[in-house]
Amino acid sequence: MNFEFTEEQLMIQQAARDYAQRELIKDVIERDDNAIFPTDHVKNLAELGFMGMMVDPKYDGGGMDTVSYVLAMEEICKVDSSVGVIISVNNSLVCWGLEKYGTEEQKEKYLKPLARGEILGAFLLSEPEAGSDATMQRTTAEDKGDHYLINGTKNWITNGNSASVYLVMAQSNKEARHRGINAFIIEKDSEGISIGPHENKMGMRSSDTHSVMFTDVKVPKENRIGDDGFGFKFAMGTLDGGRIGIAAQALGIAAGALELSVKYAKERKAFGTEIANHQAISFMLADMATQTEAARYFCLKSAWLKDQGKAYGTSSAMAKVHTSETAMWVTTKAVQIHGGYGYVKEYHVERLMRDAKLTEIYEGTSEIQRIVISRALLKD
Repeated sequence: MNFEFTEEQLMIQQAARDYAQRELIKDVIERDDNAIFPTDHVKNLAELGFMGMMVDPKYDGGGMDTVSYVLAMEEICKVDSSVGVIISVNNSLVCWGLEKYGTEEQKEKYLKPLARGEILGAFLLSEPEAGSDATMQRTTAEDKGDHYLINGTKNWITNGNSASVYLVMAQSNKEARHRGINAFIIEKDSEGISIGPHENKMGMRSSDTHSVMFTDVKVPKENRIGDDGFGFKFAMGTLDGGRIGIAAQALGIAAGALELSVKYAKERKAFGTEIANHQAISFMLADMATQTEAARYFCLKSAWLKDQGKAYGTSSAMAKVHTSETAMWVTTKAVQIHGGYGYVKEYHVERLMRDAKLTEIYEGTSEIQRIVISRALLKD
């Protein structure tokens, strides 16, 4: 693995950092306070090519590698991980899943506008009774010959209201359990779809999270992804790559908290000198930097393996669990270093701490990542 970034990768990293530090920072607190969806920022980032970064240019994507994606995600999430998760879902789950497993007709109709950022996508797997155990799908897809009839409820859906295209997992053959699950492309404006209220979340408040209900929604056969019963494999394969995006998001949160803490420690004085000169603080910063750097290597290794066409599922699970737990630990230390100021919004670290918690939960909890890792370890 080469630890030197290419000129193109560095340019992408700098472009993401410039936009985050110049534009996202301006209204990040207001959007967090009031749970305002970042419509203008999503549009601007789409114009910069960040909504379909890894999609082949023949499908109107950026044709970038996964390492570039990690670098961009880190810079954006240093400032605003709500925007980061919108980008992550569209890139890692929706665009990647369609490009990897979709038909040419599906790619032409849906992937191209998604990659251009003209529309957003959402990934609908979780249900009220099917979170970590994704095999227990209650949403049904009844085969009606030339179409399927979808009924059920999905929840905790990022981009649930802002997306135009849903990738939906539903059960077509209950007796076959996970082998009876199918994946479908469903347009949001289809008759029979209703959107639940905006979830009032602890963190990631600027992203929209909703339940989505389906009542006798007709989906044409050509909108099924893969062969009959392929849905569970589609979901698990897509989530392997999605974990790299969430790990990069958590890395950005940790790195952002570290940068803010170093800056504050150099400015804040106590007992006649900057607090950075006190060993209690300097050692804390050293530990935060060490853990963050280790997390960065986990992310980059997983991205590199994916780019090389090598198996990366176990590595991405390791990256996700380590980096998300690092983000939680580093942001807690950042609040401690800031003292009372760390507990107020204008210093940003309290928001980063709230955002960090979700990275341990969504797209597979830390416990699920440990199952993935241990099974691979014991199998080998």
